[in-house]
Amino acid sequence: MKFQKKRCVAMLLAGGQGSRLLCLTQNTAKPAVPFGGKYRIIDFPLSNCVNSGIDTVGILTQYQPLELNEYVGNGAPWGLNRNHGGVQILPPYQGFKGSQWYKGTANAIYQNIEFIDRYDPDDVLVLSGDHIYKMDYAAMMAAHKERGADVTIAVRTVPLEEASRFGIMNTKEDGSIYEFEEKPKQPKSTNASMGIYIFRWEVLRRHLIADEENPNSDNDFGKNVIPAMLNEGLKLYAYSFNDYWKDVGTIKSLWEANMDLLGLNPEFDLGGKDRIYARNPALPGARISSIAKTTNSMIAEGCEIDGIVKNSIVSYGCVVAAGAEVENSVLMPEVVIEAGAVVKNAIIGEGTVIGKGAQVGAAQVLKDEADRKITVVGKDHVIEAGKLLQPGEVI
Repeated sequence: MKFQKKRCVAMLLAGGQGSRLLCLTQNTAKPAVPFGGKYRIIDFPLSNCVNSGIDTVGILTQYQPLELNEYVGNGAPWGLNRNHGGVQILPPYQGFKGSQWYKGTANAIYQNIEFIDRYDPDDVLVLSGDHIYKMDYAAMMAAHKERGADVTIAVRTVPLEEASRFGIMNTKEDGSIYEFEEKPKQPKSTNASMGIYIFRWEVLRRHLIADEENPNSDNDFGKNVIPAMLNEGLKLYAYSFNDYWKDVGTIKSLWEANMDLLGLNPEFDLGGKDRIYARNPALPGARISSIAKTTNSMIAEGCEIDGIVKNSIVSYGCVVAAGAEVENSVLMPEVVIEAGAVVKNAIIGEGTVIGKGAQVGAAQVLKDEADRKITVVGKDHVIEAGKLLQPGEVI
């Protein structure tokens, strides 16, 4: 069955385990991890799609999908609850080719060829579900069309010492890509792939089928499909993006991205015309009492603050009791910090209770930012009264 033709279909890869986020993704897919007081990580690519005029999005889930599926629902918070297009959750399923987990980024798209074919798109936008950024994909699409590209890859400049963590592109003066190396040990440039691709669907479809038929392939875009396209002599171009973008795949980067929201001139501004949409509970406004002290912090709706909050993100429905102190920390939704507890340089998972007088990461004396250790407490834990968690401890 074919629907009305779409110019572009977005495919959002949201099935990664996110093991580097440790206990925060033990029972939660990484794209469903809370961020910034009232959002989830997946809100950013979904909102970017809507703000860019892309109204058909397939979300490819795999690891711990239940919470993510419930959160996305019918796509209404993002305006993606449509009869034609909208948002579709695409887990691995039993099909005519048999049933199997997604084996790699390319295989995940391959298994959903039939979904994409229903819309007969000119182009397919492939996105990752674990980055924090605002981006106009329409501008990238315009550059893709203007150049007559078969593939356009969003890139940003990274420090040379970090380049080996990324797919690195070597380009000519006109932006055309002549070499692509996936996580090279000795990178030849600092043009790093952001994991955002626009493919002509006709070209991508053909290469996905060929890649799947290769028993030696890792079924990965960076390792296999893109090098194969270069070898064929197709037109691949880099699209430079220099605004804020953060891969929140580690505890430190997730903490840093949250801290980037704070200050008089934050590094990343959630406001502005390109709104980030989210599914949020209907809660009353935050109550900050006369005995509370709050400094340089973001406090979401439904919170009750009677203690001290400094330089922190406090998500919706949190409680910071009188005599408690939170500093340089991220409290995810529905966290309770009881009287006299101290939380510093920490990320506290959803629904966790920090008992009276407990100390979480408070024993840290920083000489340099590089020495900062983030203490992490997972979802729905109860830290007993008076307990001491050392800087960098994870439970």
